[in-house]
Amino acid sequence: MAYFADANEVDKYIGGVFRAAAEHPENGPKFKSAGIVMKVLYTDPDVEMNIVMRDPMQVVLGPIDEEADVTLMMKADTADKFWRGEYNLAVGMAKGEVKAKGPVNKILKLVPLTKPLFPMYREAIAEKDAQG
Repeated sequence: MAYFADANEVDKYIGGVFRAAAEHPENGPKFKSAGIVMKVLYTDPDVEMNIVMRDPMQVVLGPIDEEADVTLMMKADTADKFWRGEYNLAVGMAKGEVKAKGPVNKILKLVPLTKPLFPMYREAIAEKDAQG
């Protein structure tokens, strides 16, 4: 069974960590200066999330008018493992578990910025884990 019950949970937890990234004192400005739009198409549950990495940084559930620079496709459970610090995105791409369109190097450059957010994500999902 999938970890997330529905699109709202994916937005609450994964969208939430991206929103927290924008506010991170050290890495927030780095995300905002990336100047890219990343579309993530999650499955199980099916969710489209667009992360606009500019100032102000935005996380939008569902389609937006702007063309994405990079599109990632993965199971929502894979994203959950990544944000817990238990999944290597580059290895996942190499194995075909995560599919990408566009200049992948732009995303891989941002991956190190996500590390300080892992504890914030784990804290956010601790309550959900306790219910499970």
